[in-house]
Amino acid sequence: MASAPSGVRTVRGCCPLDCQDTCSWVAHVDDGRVVRVEGVKEHPFTRGSLCAKVNDYQERTYAEDRLLHPLRRAGSKGEGVFERISWDEALSVIAEEFSAIADEHGAEALVPINYLGSMGVVQRRALVRIFNALGASTFHGSICGAAGNQLEAEGHPRGFDPEEFAESRYILLWGTNLLTTSHHHWHFVDAARKQHGARLVCIDPIRTRTAKACDEHISLRPGSDAVLAAGMARVMLEEGIADLSFARNATSDFDAFRESVEPWSPDRVEDVTDVPAATVVRLAREFAAARPAALRCGVGPQQTVHGESFLRALSALAILGGHWQLAGGGLFIETNPTLHELAATRPDLRPTPGRSLDLARLGEHLTSETLDPPVMGLMVWGTNPAVVLPDAGTVRRGLARENLFTVVIEHFMTDTARYADVVLPGTTQLEHFDIVGAWGHHYISLNEAAVSPLGEARSHGRIMRELADRLGLDHAALRESDEEIAASALPEDVTLDTLRGSDWTKIGPARPRFDERPAVQISGEIPLPPLPDTPTMLQLLTPKSHYFMNSSFANMPRQRKGMTRPTLELHPDDAEQRSVRDGDLVEIRNQGGTVRVHAHITDTIHQGAAALAGKWWNDPDGAAVNVLVPPRWSPGGQPAYNDTFVEVVRIP
Repeated sequence: MASAPSGVRTVRGCCPLDCQDTCSWVAHVDDGRVVRVEGVKEHPFTRGSLCAKVNDYQERTYAEDRLLHPLRRAGSKGEGVFERISWDEALSVIAEEFSAIADEHGAEALVPINYLGSMGVVQRRALVRIFNALGASTFHGSICGAAGNQLEAEGHPRGFDPEEFAESRYILLWGTNLLTTSHHHWHFVDAARKQHGARLVCIDPIRTRTAKACDEHISLRPGSDAVLAAGMARVMLEEGIADLSFARNATSDFDAFRESVEPWSPDRVEDVTDVPAATVVRLAREFAAARPAALRCGVGPQQTVHGESFLRALSALAILGGHWQLAGGGLFIETNPTLHELAATRPDLRPTPGRSLDLARLGEHLTSETLDPPVMGLMVWGTNPAVVLPDAGTVRRGLARENLFTVVIEHFMTDTARYADVVLPGTTQLEHFDIVGAWGHHYISLNEAAVSPLGEARSHGRIMRELADRLGLDHAALRESDEEIAASALPEDVTLDTLRGSDWTKIGPARPRFDERPAVQISGEIPLPPLPDTPTMLQLLTPKSHYFMNSSFANMPRQRKGMTRPTLELHPDDAEQRSVRDGDLVEIRNQGGTVRVHAHITDTIHQGAAALAGKWWNDPDGAAVNVLVPPRWSPGGQPAYNDTFVEVVRIP
């Protein structure tokens, strides 16, 4: 790390965003202002670099449109008209409204909604303490990882220390664009190629940055992933190249699995997936022969009504190859350090177990006429549900209810904040203390405040303490400092002093061993790709973008410039059939609504599919695409974002 200029002090911290990398950074502070952030070279994962999303994170803190004072709605919901009020007024209004709702409808009519806008223990978890103490409804589920959660619940391992990828001899990157979504993982993948000659194969309907950097890109029909996995498994079994001894010991239904994949000959797989039969056979042979091989799966292909079936098929492949027996082998979806985050919410404060609502079905809950009690009070932080949730039109209709009292804690006036009755200004990562885990490696990171909060912004821990006082909640847990809240999540052998000594610590689960875990089930449905309502519809994919973190940064000038504008990628044949030329304005539409974007004609997208990257806000130049996503979920609750079909029409 370069030395700081004279007069500039440096403060260690970390990125808080919903990314598998959780980078360690250092903030350079000159005369009380952060002038730049840079990755920490000494960190084993960050290695000195930050991504295109956050490498100027200080601009988020000092943005002209940053929210710095409490606001109260002064217009219609969604209109975005507010008046400035004091913190004293804001807290009094919230306490009065929440108390009145609890008195009239019961505490379960109050609901907290948060996600991974900050993965910090304090910023994400502290406010839940209030709702636990009140006996409010809780929420469960996941916006993007429910299928993986279900796989883990069934006993399948879903990850290992990603630094082991450097020991792999063959890596299938299945539906993941590492160089855009978690580029620090690429270091270890690329190390396998450089050190061991590992072959890198990307399976994806889009020729992404990562696909271009791999040794081979295999484009397949969206939603046909489980069929391809079944075809590979059949070849491995038919040719006797599977590790039958390991597979039989690791699974409880091996014979049933063999029967389930038997119908999937390479020729039939080609008919469904568009992957040539010869390629299916070669993939199976290469994957089986490597010692070890790894499957690195992304979030995208899980986001269908058959998400669990797809992941179970990948887990079966990793087991069938026996790859879990060696470092660098197996299936990687995600992994976490040992960190007891839920303890920081203090579930023991709850007077009763209470009702739990599915986060991904928020629109359904807010508009339900039968939910008892109805949702009457909402507090939202760390997420932008009007943009990121499926069936976003219904979410917006629910947020527009005049009898719904909504509080949003935010940095900016997001689409969701525009529906709030009260908006509270939260601190950014440069202005508060926190500790952050990860969902892609085994490091716990410390974040120190680099500067004092701007304006009247407050940490979520402080908001929790002050609102609890207004609500008359006097439990000691509701008076704890931000540092005490953070420390409550740490494992026994890690302290804040330990973290302050190095700014991070590595502590994670041991590598999965199948001789120490119950046998798992791998047989089941091999789902076919979804079908459109009409032959003229295209399957709409909404991949993560290079410059936005979900909907974060969609308002930031540099990141917007990097994205240019909302753009729909179309295959040349699909464009020709619709008389669409490159750069044309087109309308994307289905029963959920309409979105207008510009078209880009490219052969990097699989024919029959269209892709709109990034979670744009619904501003004049934006495109809140999730209004097109139907209310469909997998059995485990995974929103089926990629089971969306649309008409694409050129606008003259």
